[in-house]
This record gives sequence, structure tokens and C-alpha cells, in this order.
Amino acid sequence: MRGIAVAAIALTSVMSMSACAKDSGGGNAGQNTGSGGSGCEYASPPAAPATSSSAASAGDKVDGSALKVGLAYDIGGRGDASFNDSAAAGLDKAVADLGVKKENVKELTAAPNEAEDAKQTRLKQLAGDGYNPIVAVGFAYAESLKVVAPQFPNVKFAIVDAVVDAPNVTGLTFAEHEGSFLAGVIAAYQSKACHVGFVGGVEIPLIQKFEAGYFQGAKAAAPKIEIEKKYLTPAGDFTGFQDPAKGQEAAKGQIDKKADVLYHAAGASGKGVFSAAKQAGVKAIGVDSDQYNQATVADSKDVIVSSMLKRVDVAVFDYVKAVAKNDLASLPKVFDLKVDGVGYATSGGKIDDKLKGILEGYKAQIIEGKIKVADKP
Repeated sequence: MRGIAVAAIALTSVMSMSACAKDSGGGNAGQNTGSGGSGCEYASPPAAPATSSSAASAGDKVDGSALKVGLAYDIGGRGDASFNDSAAAGLDKAVADLGVKKENVKELTAAPNEAEDAKQTRLKQLAGDGYNPIVAVGFAYAESLKVVAPQFPNVKFAIVDAVVDAPNVTGLTFAEHEGSFLAGVIAAYQSKACHVGFVGGVEIPLIQKFEAGYFQGAKAAAPKIEIEKKYLTPAGDFTGFQDPAKGQEAAKGQIDKKADVLYHAAGASGKGVFSAAKQAGVKAIGVDSDQYNQATVADSKDVIVSSMLKRVDVAVFDYVKAVAKNDLASLPKVFDLKVDGVGYATSGGKIDDKLKGILEGYKAQIIEGKIKVADKP
């Protein structure tokens, strides 16, 4: 019965995304403009814009040497080749570009399925030791921040992927569905079988945003494409973000069903997805960081055709910079395609100029509002 229910949900999602693709002006199906893959009949893609449609970053010089910056990582911490590493990159950039001193930086990491008071203790430790600002990396810190932030009213906190109603907490949220739409387009154009897959770490609304955008993008590019999906753990069990063995098993199941491009939103479990793709000789799309360049997945880099960039590094750096300037109002409400808060990687040379033009065309239409990307399956 559970298998039938999952299949029904997947079919409903695919039908829904197909309708979204048709409503989004995907064009006439049947034109094969493949770039890397050759198995799909593609909709006519939107024309690439004459110039880049993303916002330029500000180049003003800011001095952050007086700051003591604390980072409370989600499970996996620095070295997860994904979400946390992206946050770490933003911190490293603050050290390099803003003059934040390495000795004034402290990083602490969560454990899988830890008790809520452990997160509170971690945040209190950083605040009590004089770190200000403090960045909580992940929505799992939301409840703890509601308790801790009022106890330290003079400390500035930020939280990635959540909004907390407290005057000294800044939410850093992203349009993951917009970036994942482009990942879906990439998957469609890289697939030889016109059959792709999605592996999510934990079945929660945040990760479903990745799924929704991916399905819609793939169907916009190739309306008849087949899409597999699998979540590693249900809501409440966050080990799905740190279990490469489960990631590998889920990916193998999709490959056995003939999916030949796999996109994961599974944190460190994505290492298993890459391993399965390499063993089977199929392709994969990374997430959060440019995973082609991540040392911890170097053995599988040749199968990584792109990564959906969720620029946690940009958000962390911009937040620290805004604190140094005492100008938090300068931060965007959402880090989306328009402000380069999400995007796609081209490392490894798998995204040729033709496909890049197609991606830029879809990107421009999303920024202009001509394509509305769903944030729910």
C-alpha cells in the first residue's frame, strides 16, 4: 500500500509540474536541442538574455577586524561537501576580505538527532564567550534561538533557512526551488534516457522545495520526461542528511529503473548518490556547494555535471559584512536568482555554451516573473 501511495504521489507531482511547465511558456515540444543528452524531445527554450540578469555585488570596503564570529553548524559540520561547507566558505571569505581574525572565529557542530537543549547549550556557549555575531546554520536551530536570543539581547544572531521572531535574529532564507528548476533543466538536457531521479535527505517542506523546482524544470524542458524520487528518512529523523549508505542505496534503486541523471538534496548522504552514479556510469547533480570542486567527493567528480548552488556562502558573508557596517537592512529578504542567492555551477566543462544559453533564458524568465516556480510538490 505504501508503494502504491508513493507512486500515486509521484504521478500527481509529475502531472502537476507538467501543467506548470505548460503554463510557464515552455514552448512547443518536439524540438530536440540536446546538449550532452539525446533522449528527450525538448520544448522550445526561451531565448538567452543579451546581458546577465543577476545583480552585481557591492564592492565597498568594510572592516570586520573587530568582530568575533561564531558559527553553529548543522549535522555534518565543516567537511560535509554540501550545506555546511558552503557556510564555512562564507566565513572563510569574511576572514579573507573583511579582516575578521582567525583567532576570533569559533565553529561548533551539531550531532545527529541530538536533544534540543544541546543546541541551546551550543548557542549559549558562543554568546557567553563573547562571539557576536553568531550564525546558526540550519532551520533545526529555530526553536533554540527563540529561547536563547532573548537571553542575549545585545548579541546579533542569524539563522539559515528559517525566520525567528526576535529583534536580534536575522533570517537568511533562499529560493531553493528556483535554483532547482535550473537543475531540472540540466538533468533533462544531460539525460540520454529522458529519465532522471531525485534523492531527498529528509521529507520536510524545505527539501520538498528542491523537489518541486526540479520536477518543474525538468518537465518545462522535456514535457515527457520520467522522474523518480526517494526520500531517505521521514520528517523528524534527520539522519537522512548524514547517511551515505542510504544515499547510495536510493540512487541505485533509481538507476535500476533506468534513471541516468540523479539530483540530490541530501547533505552528506549525497556522497553515496555520487558513488552509485560513478559505479553505474551515469551522471549526477550536486547541491548547495560546487560539489565538483569538493575534496571529500573528488573520487566521483567526473560524474558531477553541475551543482545547484544555494549560496549559503554569500548569505553568511553578506550577513557578517552587514553587521560590520551596522546595516542589516541592506540584506535581501530572500536570496533568490535575482541576487545570485541560488544558481548553477559550470565546473568540469559539462555545461557547454549552448546549454548555458538555454539555462540563462529560463533564469531570465524566472527573474522577470514570466515563469512562476512552485515551492511545493
